[in-house]
Amino acid sequence: MELSVEQAAELRELVNSRDVPADIATRGRIVLWSGEGRRRKDIAELLGVSLPTVDRWKTRYAEQGLAGLEGERPGGAREQVPARVRSRVIALTRMTPPEGTGLSHWSTRELAKYLERTENITVSWHYVARVWREEHLKPHRSGTFKISKDAAFAEKVADVIGLYLAPPGGAVVLSIDEKTQIQALDRTQPVLPVAFAASEKRTADYVRHGTTNLFAALNVGTGEVLGECRPTRNGKDFLAFLKKAVKPHSGKDIHVVLDNLSTHTTPEVKEWLAKNPRVHFHFTPIGSSWLNQIEIWFGILTRQSIRRGTFSSVNVLIKQIRDYINSWNESAKPFTWTATAGEVLAKVRFVAANVKKLVNNNSN
Repeated sequence: MELSVEQAAELRELVNSRDVPADIATRGRIVLWSGEGRRRKDIAELLGVSLPTVDRWKTRYAEQGLAGLEGERPGGAREQVPARVRSRVIALTRMTPPEGTGLSHWSTRELAKYLERTENITVSWHYVARVWREEHLKPHRSGTFKISKDAAFAEKVADVIGLYLAPPGGAVVLSIDEKTQIQALDRTQPVLPVAFAASEKRTADYVRHGTTNLFAALNVGTGEVLGECRPTRNGKDFLAFLKKAVKPHSGKDIHVVLDNLSTHTTPEVKEWLAKNPRVHFHFTPIGSSWLNQIEIWFGILTRQSIRRGTFSSVNVLIKQIRDYINSWNESAKPFTWTATAGEVLAKVRFVAANVKKLVNNNSN
């Protein structure tokens, strides 16, 4: 099974916590080690459990996230929480985390911390997990996006999606962005021979050898990717990569889809655009980089090449990325974009209306 970076980090926090019961920590290790690619037979032997037990907790996690690992614990008093607090947990879970949290979706721990920090409501993450299980809430599996506050949201959506569905004849459409601070992680922890107590301390699982920044351009028409790793990411770096990306298409109109980073609109970039009138910038709405197709490719790169990799240096990491790009381009195919601008806007209006309704209901 595959785990996101956030899921893996959350599971490591769980299995190393002194406050987590040993049985739940064991279940967490089952999922974490499965996500690292270890065989179920080895996991069962190391933890002293049966193969069906391994399968059970992998399935429970896939269906319910951390809430599924809690299971049905016999005995003990249930946490007594007022109904209004339960309602607040449910309402927040169904919303995108507020700006400033830095979260793309809620975890049980982060939601509990947020409630205590901002609303003086104290509940355990176990309680949040139980509410999620009982209400069939799975925020870690929900495809969410922020509701943009861009005043020109509709116009930008129509502009970008128009390029995907009906690109100008003879023109080239490039989707450009940067994946920043990719870490070269080198695993140091060996596979443990026996299960250990949840309270046992462990050293870090990885040594960090540094980071790199990947600049990438996806040709929307062919699916081919041009990528370049750089130690820094600033306006000068972006302009250098932009020149490299458009060079193969000299003599054609080139439409570039990108987000609203300040490095994309420096005076030097604007000056270069004025001298190259066949290059046209199309910005995604603020807070809506999900409209940029290169983000899809970044996700594939992370899952297939980076997440489970072990890199002894930044140079090893960069070589891995280069090799992946070369392999991708050998059989590159364009992504098939099917959603029209009208459909996207309708969904955003629907989500916004539901969020407003939840907020109003909670304040009454």
